[in-house]
Amino acid sequence: MLNKIVLSMATIRMFSGTLEIMAALLMLRLNQIDKALVVNSSLALVGPLVLISTTTIGLVGLSDKLSFGKMLWIVGGVACILIGALKK
Repeated sequence: MLNKIVLSMATIRMFSGTLEIMAALLMLRLNQIDKALVVNSSLALVGPLVLISTTTIGLVGLSDKLSFGKMLWIVGGVACILIGALKK
């Protein structure tokens, strides 16, 4: 039987991947650089949200096994990834 936490994380990732494929097909259908860039930019918002949500679900699932200090390290690491990815 699948763990509910793992199933939730995998479902969010599958949704994200499906959204990426649909966006790529939409770019091909639109066949214009400016419109494809708008579609691509909208995906830039989805990526960090998926990362945050899957990490949060995973941390909630591990909350009874991790110390508070280790959780802070993980949250700090995710924050560093987001800052590095979103800063221009």
